[in-house]
Amino acid sequence: MPASPSLVWLRDDLRLADNPALRAAVDRGGPVIAVYVLDEVSPGFRPLGGAARWWLHHSLAELGERLREKGSVLVLRQGAASEVMPAIVAETDAGAVFWNRRYSAPEREVDAGLKESLRANGIEVRSFAASLLFEPWTVRTGAGTPYGVFTPFWRACQQLAPPRQPMPEPREIAGPASVPASDRLGDWQLLPTSPDWAGGLRERWMPGELAARQRLHDFLAEDVADYDRARDEPAGGATSMLSPRLRWGELSPFQVWHAAVSSGARVGGFLSEVGWREFAWHTLFHAPELATKNLKPAFDAFPWPRLNPGMLTAWQRGETGIALVDAGMRELWVSGFMHNRVRMVVASFLIKNLLIDWRLGEQWFWDTLVDADAASNPFNWQWVAGSGADAAPYFRIFNPELQAKKFDADGRYVRQWAPDAEEREPIVDLKVTRDAALAAYEAVKGAG
Repeated sequence: MPASPSLVWLRDDLRLADNPALRAAVDRGGPVIAVYVLDEVSPGFRPLGGAARWWLHHSLAELGERLREKGSVLVLRQGAASEVMPAIVAETDAGAVFWNRRYSAPEREVDAGLKESLRANGIEVRSFAASLLFEPWTVRTGAGTPYGVFTPFWRACQQLAPPRQPMPEPREIAGPASVPASDRLGDWQLLPTSPDWAGGLRERWMPGELAARQRLHDFLAEDVADYDRARDEPAGGATSMLSPRLRWGELSPFQVWHAAVSSGARVGGFLSEVGWREFAWHTLFHAPELATKNLKPAFDAFPWPRLNPGMLTAWQRGETGIALVDAGMRELWVSGFMHNRVRMVVASFLIKNLLIDWRLGEQWFWDTLVDADAASNPFNWQWVAGSGADAAPYFRIFNPELQAKKFDADGRYVRQWAPDAEEREPIVDLKVTRDAALAAYEAVKGAG
């Protein structure tokens, strides 16, 4: 008697290779039905930003094609997962549901509830580690508390068992005799139309697992040897460009880790950046309100002045008159991406020169970055603000002009993205606003 169907509930793991949930379904035998639920209505779930929605559309389109080539199917549904998944189980008479774990609090709550209710109805349910090398509850200080500083955190991770080897993709995946009803991807309206602002995204990116694997290969073959020296140069090619691939799970960190280690190159600096991503998720797991609440309570006393909307708009549009800031913000708007060094500079400028709350910057990045995720985006904004884990000291204020001289000495990056920058008058004086920021931070010192 053939096994009942297995459902593989895909989330931020849009790949066939090194997908433990998919592997478990294939190994169980019988038909396999992959399901993706666009859930933006469950309590606490944060709707995706515009650039992320664009990426999701194209990644799902490729994944659906690849599943069909293997013999299976991708079913798309929209709504609260706590209602959608039991409905699909009933429709398909599925005997098992498999998924890879998530780590933000609202999602874990949904997953735990589903696991309990489905099991109570006799359904086999299993979840797997797939998007982090080290799950947050496995890394603790000697006192049993979460780490708040990166270096000891990463050292502790490296003393645990090495990350498992990645799994190959299944050769074939048995499909169901009858395909459940599925939404049409186009009906989700993930792509911008009025206006279509995604031309720069299409020019720069090709979402999907196959392109992700190729980028990892090319980076390790051509760029990683120069990574430690050139990673801070925004016009250079040493950056990996893997962040959206990891964010959407087109690659797993296990694939990245083992490919890097076996490349023969010096990869310690690059792998520590993978570790920084792990630290961000570790922090979010233990501080669920990371996107809205200062991790360090003393920063609640920071005296944010009344918002000047014109200043915020100038920053968003790359019209501040500060060349490196404007170049970075325009790169973001056009391509859905910004070089990491420049991200730090533009964030520091918003928070410490314009005295605008870091949460407004985080929200803008959430809407415009293709790689914005629930952990790294707020984690890095709080790092720059000084309010987060292992944060930059409050008195560290990036001077964008000095940063440009150091990391874009020939002006190539600025010329590419903001060729008119020198013609603009700066909207603020960097020294005056730096002094104002330092004075404002005195309130934090007093509260601390």
